[in-house]
Amino acid sequence: MASDVGGSEDPPAEVLTEAAAAFGLLASSARLHIVWALSQGESDVSHLADRVGGALPAVSQHLAKLKLAGLVRSRREGRRVVYFVDDSDVVTVVRLMVGQLTARAQGASAPVRRLRGSGA
Repeated sequence: MASDVGGSEDPPAEVLTEAAAAFGLLASSARLHIVWALSQGESDVSHLADRVGGALPAVSQHLAKLKLAGLVRSRREGRRVVYFVDDSDVVTVVRLMVGQLTARAQGASAPVRRLRGSGA
């Protein structure tokens, strides 16, 4: 199997497994909202909880999962822990999907339609 990601060759099974795990984490609207917020700029957990409307412990757990998956990183600033997305490709994917669905919603009188073929 070739490693040409943009070509016609299938990616290795390990890559597909890793991608599915990352998409699985982003399948949660809460975690997707957190990554969206962090794509706009870094933040600590209390500001993220305020922004996404989640309870502090829940947002903290979501951040821990995103961090373990390598989608989010953190650094300590004194007593605060600041979170950020350090992968421009993750930011691109999230912004593309959310942007497309936002454009659809604004162009239609109905709420955002479910993706075709999603089975949902």
